[in-house]
Amino acid sequence: MEIVLILAVLVLLFGAKKLPELARGSGRALRIFKAETKGLAHDEDDESTKTPEQREIEARSQAQADAEARAQAQAQREAQGEAQHRNVGE
Repeated sequence: MEIVLILAVLVLLFGAKKLPELARGSGRALRIFKAETKGLAHDEDDESTKTPEQREIEARSQAQADAEARAQAQAQREAQGEAQHRNVGE
């Protein structure tokens, strides 16, 4: 019932001659979108298709993650050292 109502509104808004054109255009757009999203999923793994800017951003992100990991490891070592120092003093 709802589909009939929606179709009737579409016919009134766009006219019967425009509906097939709109449907074709929408179908093409969806096919292109689907193909592009699949392509993007495969491109993420392919280093040869990345731009220099993308490589630079990834390198910066990796360097920042490495620096954060080193800082966290250092903080843990310092905390363990302080805990051992307190235990020795007791």
